[in-house]
Amino acid sequence: MRRAERLFQIIQILRRSRAPVTADAIAAELETSKRSVYRDIAALVGQRAPIRGEAGVGYVLEAGYDMPPLMLTPDEIEAAVLGAQWVAGRGDPALATAARDLIAKIAAAVPDNLRPYVLEPATRAPAPWNPAPDNIDMAQTRAWIHAGRKIRLDYRDEKGAVSQRVVWPVTVGYMATTRMLIAWCELRDDFRNFRTDRVVAAEFLDDRHGQRPAVLRARWQRQMDEEWAAYDAAKAAGGAPPALPSGS
Repeated sequence: MRRAERLFQIIQILRRSRAPVTADAIAAELETSKRSVYRDIAALVGQRAPIRGEAGVGYVLEAGYDMPPLMLTPDEIEAAVLGAQWVAGRGDPALATAARDLIAKIAAAVPDNLRPYVLEPATRAPAPWNPAPDNIDMAQTRAWIHAGRKIRLDYRDEKGAVSQRVVWPVTVGYMATTRMLIAWCELRDDFRNFRTDRVVAAEFLDDRHGQRPAVLRARWQRQMDEEWAAYDAAKAAGGAPPALPSGS
C-alpha cells in the first residue's frame, strides 16, 4: 500500500470510531508496523489533521475534519451501491427514492475508470417478495425520531386486539418482509416493537419526550444486549430460556 493511500486509510479508520483507536489496531488493519503508524500519524498532524492522542493510548480525529469527497475505492463503491440497492428495494418511498438518487450521484462523481463499479456492480440486493405494507408515514416517523417527539398509535396485536399507545420512537428495524418501529411505550413502561403493517392509526404529536434520541437509543441497545445475554446464558445452562426481546 502506497503511503498516500495509507494516510487516507488512517483518516478513514479514525473517522468511523468514536473511541480512541490504538496504533496496534491501525497497524493490524493496514497490515503494517506500529512504527509506520506512528510516522504516519505524525505526518498527518504535520499536515494539520486534527488528531489527538498519544502512543499507547490511542488516537481520535476531532469532529469537523473533512476530506475531498468521494475518494472511494472499488470495494467502497460496491459496498455503497449494494446498500443503496437494498434500501431502494426495502425502504419507504422517500428512502427508496433517495437511494436511487444516491447511486446516480455516485456514478456522476467518481472517475470514469470506477464508473463500471456503480453501473455494472458485481453484487445485487433484489427486493423482497410480497413485502408487508406500512400503515404509518415512515418519512414522518423518521423525522419524529430525530426530533424526539411522541406518536400516538392505535395498534393491532398478533391476536387482533387493538390498543392505544403513546410511544417514544427509537429506531426503525428492517426485517425480511416487514418493518418494525422500536419505541418506548408509556403504557407498558418499557421498550416495545411495533410492526408497521399492524398500525391501525397514527397521530404525530407535538409533545417531546425529553430525552436526546442518542441517549434513548443507547438505553434500548443496553437493554437488548442484557436480554440477549440472559437468553444465551439460560440456553447454555440447559434451562428454560426467557422470552426473546420482542413483543408489543
